[in-house]
Amino acid sequence: MAPLRTVFLRLPAYAINGLTVALGIGLIQLLAGGLGGAHAALVASSGAVFASLADMPNATHRTWRRVATAALLGCLISALANALARQPLAMGALMALCGFISAMVLAWGLRAASVSFAGILAVVFTAAAPSAPDLASQLRHLAWTAFGAGAYTGWAVAAAALVQPRLRTLSLAVLLEAAARLLRARAGLLQAEPGEVTDALPLQTWIRDEAALDDRLQVARDLLFAAPSSPHTERQSALLLEVIQLRETFLASELDLELLGGDRAAAPVVAALAQHLLQLADGLADMARALTLRQPLAPGRDPAATVALEPVWPIPPANHLRLTEVLVLRARHMAECVGRMQALMQGGAAQVPLSRDDLQLFVSVEGWPLAALRPHLTLRSPVLRHAVRAAVALGCAYWLGSVLPWASHPHWLVLSVAVVLRGNLEQTLSRRNLRVAGTVIGCLLVMALAQAGPGPFAALIFLLAVALAHAFATRQYLVTAVAATVMALLQAHLADPTSGFAITERLADTVLGAALAWAFSFVLPSWEHRALPRLVGRVTRGMARLTGEALQWPQGAQADVALRLARREVYEALGALAASAQRTSVEPLHVRLPLYGLADLLMRSRSLLAQLAAIRVLVHSRAAELDAAQAGEAMQAAAAEIQQRLEADGAEASAGPLHGRPGLPVASAIDAPWPWLLRRLHLAQQAAADMAYAARALRKAASS
Repeated sequence: MAPLRTVFLRLPAYAINGLTVALGIGLIQLLAGGLGGAHAALVASSGAVFASLADMPNATHRTWRRVATAALLGCLISALANALARQPLAMGALMALCGFISAMVLAWGLRAASVSFAGILAVVFTAAAPSAPDLASQLRHLAWTAFGAGAYTGWAVAAAALVQPRLRTLSLAVLLEAAARLLRARAGLLQAEPGEVTDALPLQTWIRDEAALDDRLQVARDLLFAAPSSPHTERQSALLLEVIQLRETFLASELDLELLGGDRAAAPVVAALAQHLLQLADGLADMARALTLRQPLAPGRDPAATVALEPVWPIPPANHLRLTEVLVLRARHMAECVGRMQALMQGGAAQVPLSRDDLQLFVSVEGWPLAALRPHLTLRSPVLRHAVRAAVALGCAYWLGSVLPWASHPHWLVLSVAVVLRGNLEQTLSRRNLRVAGTVIGCLLVMALAQAGPGPFAALIFLLAVALAHAFATRQYLVTAVAATVMALLQAHLADPTSGFAITERLADTVLGAALAWAFSFVLPSWEHRALPRLVGRVTRGMARLTGEALQWPQGAQADVALRLARREVYEALGALAASAQRTSVEPLHVRLPLYGLADLLMRSRSLLAQLAAIRVLVHSRAAELDAAQAGEAMQAAAAEIQQRLEADGAEASAGPLHGRPGLPVASAIDAPWPWLLRRLHLAQQAAADMAYAARALRKAASS
């Protein structure tokens, strides 16, 4: 039993979600089959499948709202599809309408993505079923569809409530693992030989790791901050806030390393810092493992004890000695943060600096306000452009599918176009390749099953495919494409066992659908340069706001809420800019954004973030040794200068970056923090000037 328990505990949240989805659909199949026979089971399972699209790892109240919305949307469209099944032109119009609605739902953001596809899947499933000859048959079909969708909504809420504690624990575990990878990546860069690292690699690594950490942070916020208050959830929330603090301290620790130079005297310092990061990463990984396996955290060495306050590395120059002291202090701050996390894991008292109401501000927005649609009621909006594109593509796909020689499954062609055609070319190309490859693999698997004769195991294999398709939809689409192919072929076989497996049709429809989606991606395209001014403006405005909050004398937890919100907005803005850089890399050359300009702005933004983080660490750790009035005045003056540069928004197009880097203060950072604070404020102003110049240069290059 112990190995089986370990296997279960190692299941990630998305795998648990896939299993609960498949189990729910299987139970609904059995129940509907017992009440109404095989046909009722097949129709009810279709309703359950399209409702399950919105069932992702989430808080219970969010699961209820999203799954119920998907179920209602799917049932409505299924009823329309049933009524129009014998009218090809009207059915094609309905397909186009589904494509339009599906894309417009994305106006509410990525949280609506799982709901948006429910309508398309509902109309595809209805088209796959034998058409109802009369009104009574249509009503029976709708009743069983609604039964499946409604029953699954109830199941999703019950399953979400049951697995909530496990989801919260796993969200923390994957967050700790992501933080450990961030530290290990930095240690790897420090340990690399100078010739091994290109200029682009550190930035690419930072973008990838920060994006992964951002995703996991928001998932953890949504689960933990919405959880009922208890000593256990408070300890988990405190642990999450410590991870955020570690991220800021880690960012500050990257500064000034270039001042050590590359001589032999500096090598021991860099090696020791890299080793220290690896030790902290190991500590984070141990905590993640303990959370995952429900084991107590084994007592380990205090991470703070691995860094001495007095430098032990033989560096003769005095300025290197002073710099080493600063680097050691930063390493100590990170170690203390990990130490506090270990204490929480071992049952220490939780001290959450924010109230429950404050924590709710960091939870993702929920709901469907109609006001969100207003900005997208123009063809300048990428959402509306994609909606029109999807509508035309799906309507054409249905018409083409109905006149092809293999016209028995025109809905397969529609589905292939719907899953491949994305809002931008980069995602469409990726989906195109994965969809075709997954279909080929899935068809080979079904051919092997046909030779073996699946017989009574066909239903179980169908449910396994449901679990895999759902679990990996946002993780690895190739697995989802394989499982979806097995699902579709088995579903058609279960509906009409005498027809065999339409493998050739499936392959042809997938290849043709992928080609159609690729072609339609050039209809009303939303090239990245259209959104660049908005993205750059969001980054500069967010950084200006963060600067105003960060460069204030510490004023308690309540003032810290605004800082945390501003910091989250900056990371989200930088993530959007980095995603734009990735997407534009596959666009036609004449519309492609200058990647060097995007990389430069991201690098300058990162530098300013690090400077602000370093100032916060210095002020909070040495507040008792600084004059509050004097330091506060200097910080406000620096904030005003930085905000003026960042908010100029092109008004100072001729202005360039500041030059002249201040030297290290003569006094030790341990004995006299004031001159070190002044130096850091000057460096922050330099970083802001560089960032503003990079933003203006990027706008100019993109518009030329």
